[in-house]
Amino acid sequence: MKYQWRASVAFVPLCLLAACSSPQVDQAANKIHSATKLKEEVVLLTSLSDISLINASIDLKNEELPLHVSFQSAEHPYSGIVISPEQPWDWSKIDDFNIGFTISNPGENSVQLYLDITDRNGANYTRTTSVGRGDMKTYYAKMAGHDLGKAGEKDSTDLNFISGLRSNPDTWSSNEIQFTSMWGTKNLDLSGITRISLSVQSALFDKEVVIHDISLRPNPAFDTQYLSNIVDQYGQNAKEDFKGKIHNDEALIIQRDKELASLKDELPDHLSKWSGWKNGPKLNSTGYFRTEKVDGKWYLVDPDGYLYFATGIDIIRLSNSTTLTGYDFPQVIFENAADNGVTPEDSKGLNRVDPKIANTRYVSSGIRANMFNWLPDYNEPLGKHFGYRNGAHSGPIKKGETYSFYSANLDRKYSSINPDYLAVWQDVTIDRMRNWGFSSLGNWTDPDFYSNTKIPFFANGWVIGDYKTVSSGNDFWSPMPDVFDPEFANRAEITVKQVAKEVNGTPWCVGVFIDNEKSFGRSETPQAHYGIVINTLTRDGKSVPTKAAFTNVMKSQYGDIDNLNKAWDTKIDSWKDFDKGIDSIINTEQQLKDYGTLLYTYADRYFSVISSAMDKHMPNHMYLGSRFPDWGMPIEVVKASAKYVDVVSYNIYKEGVHPKKWEFLSELDMPSIIGEFHMGALDSGLYHPGLIHASNQEDRAKMYSDYMKSVIDNPYFVGAHWFQYIDSPITGRAYDGENYNVGFVSVTDVPYQPMVDAAKKLHSTMYQDRFEKK
Repeated sequence: MKYQWRASVAFVPLCLLAACSSPQVDQAANKIHSATKLKEEVVLLTSLSDISLINASIDLKNEELPLHVSFQSAEHPYSGIVISPEQPWDWSKIDDFNIGFTISNPGENSVQLYLDITDRNGANYTRTTSVGRGDMKTYYAKMAGHDLGKAGEKDSTDLNFISGLRSNPDTWSSNEIQFTSMWGTKNLDLSGITRISLSVQSALFDKEVVIHDISLRPNPAFDTQYLSNIVDQYGQNAKEDFKGKIHNDEALIIQRDKELASLKDELPDHLSKWSGWKNGPKLNSTGYFRTEKVDGKWYLVDPDGYLYFATGIDIIRLSNSTTLTGYDFPQVIFENAADNGVTPEDSKGLNRVDPKIANTRYVSSGIRANMFNWLPDYNEPLGKHFGYRNGAHSGPIKKGETYSFYSANLDRKYSSINPDYLAVWQDVTIDRMRNWGFSSLGNWTDPDFYSNTKIPFFANGWVIGDYKTVSSGNDFWSPMPDVFDPEFANRAEITVKQVAKEVNGTPWCVGVFIDNEKSFGRSETPQAHYGIVINTLTRDGKSVPTKAAFTNVMKSQYGDIDNLNKAWDTKIDSWKDFDKGIDSIINTEQQLKDYGTLLYTYADRYFSVISSAMDKHMPNHMYLGSRFPDWGMPIEVVKASAKYVDVVSYNIYKEGVHPKKWEFLSELDMPSIIGEFHMGALDSGLYHPGLIHASNQEDRAKMYSDYMKSVIDNPYFVGAHWFQYIDSPITGRAYDGENYNVGFVSVTDVPYQPMVDAAKKLHSTMYQDRFEKK
């Protein structure tokens, strides 16, 4: 036992009814340790009933720690261990502390562990870490103090800290690993902690860890400079060294020349010019990309008729490379104020302010301004990489000056080859994709790439505008459109016309995504699933077209209002009252079924409107849907989309395509594509790995390969795109603070070689692996 100031607990197994024998119960009871005092006694376990296992088992040997936990994660999308005391723990008198877990991993794969801690009010804070293979390490999560503030202080559930980052630098130096902040309430009610769980989610393999210790511990001394001078002139971590770090311009040029000498401007012989499988079956050619089911598996088909599997990388553009600097202007005037009305804030370019107002610049956030060791003056050559954001999705700063270190590094790296350094970067990027084996450029590729004739691309658009809105109750990115408002159809047509103009009829465009991760509903509860219906039914149909449509659907189904009242156990006087707004609380199973009908009605309208615009303006290109997030894809909405799209799209941030979760695809029987996935690690100098965690860059490459193999082996998926090309800025992208290690290249435009090697190996046998698998 290493810590002197502690509340120490032996983890014990819960008998899942008949799953445990009596001797195991006795052993478990003997393993409960009483806690030592933290100002007052804190006991983390009070009885055997405090512990539960979900699709997991525990091996307790010799009645002593360590404790071996096996997660049955290959079969189950969720497996975990939960501690729930009979009486909530009261830690409210502890001002500045963390909870530490000493863990080792004897298994064959790294283990991403999700730590969830819940209080008496139901508030929950989710954090996660990757436990790499090998010896034990300590992983900790702050409970109070430092960048969390004092216990009990009012806290926002914003995804970001007050720094604007999704995850901060450590607030003290150690060899331990901090659980990475994900989402939830950062300052829980410490007077009543009701639940602690460690879980494995949507993994492809069974996982295992050994828990050696769990303890409450005082936080070490607070490093008050933890956010100061953390970024060097290249946009890298200024306080840490790591593999691939650039220290001067000469190193950047050396890396450039070495890489350029290795890139070949040719495709392997087994590929068509579109990167289709030339050695495979030859189908009918139409001159454009399409879909076909061959031997029980869905495929894309290239314009010449060869089987085509889409792999690629998203965000091949500079729009998401900027970070907020902590400066602003009293009155903003832009160099180019043009706005076509179809581009969301986060998809706009640098959006640079007029240099004439540079002398009015002021510090709007000292915290952020002090993060940078270097920023240029506006009149310096590298000053052209400043920009501006008029709005932000999350974080404490909602607008302000930005800077793109990535753009500046491209300038440093390529302008000696050609003053038009972006033209060089575009050529290098296309050569990289082909050399790394990717068959396409993914979503959010800069339209400047659309004229290329070397690699296919996916186009995208957003339906934004001044249409009426409805709400799901949890509109993550933005309110949902009122799809029955005529202005929505008008804006959809404007959007598709703009995409058609950009694509210009080229057969190199595989298809078009419209919108992204819409909040159609979540899976946690019926209220979350049917949120659009529940919230819209309370509104007045005179001002809400979707509500009026819902009224008509129910009136057509039930005729007399009394029939609806009987089915829903309600007391609504008339259809007029129904249309004016009702209490939409769920009372009956029939009501729930009807809510499914109404949600389908909403989704049917959404997809039919966009499909009509695609048929009109882009009849030769496939409509690829709206990229359902795996947290928000109600089955009614998915089925509605299948009527209108050519390919159903999903963003799946998991370790792979878990067979149980995705078995519904066999019933849908539609070609499907993954629009986003990624893995990241903490050995890149960044403070947040991303949504899925690897233990290091080599493990990241392995996890990428495992994920892609699960896609290739699935007969319904026709491709998957990695998110994203470039690492997020270390201080967070301007729109939402994401500061993730998710790039195939770093902020200095240096490729992560383990990822490149993994991609090359995977793509070399991709078509044979898919076609020949039985």
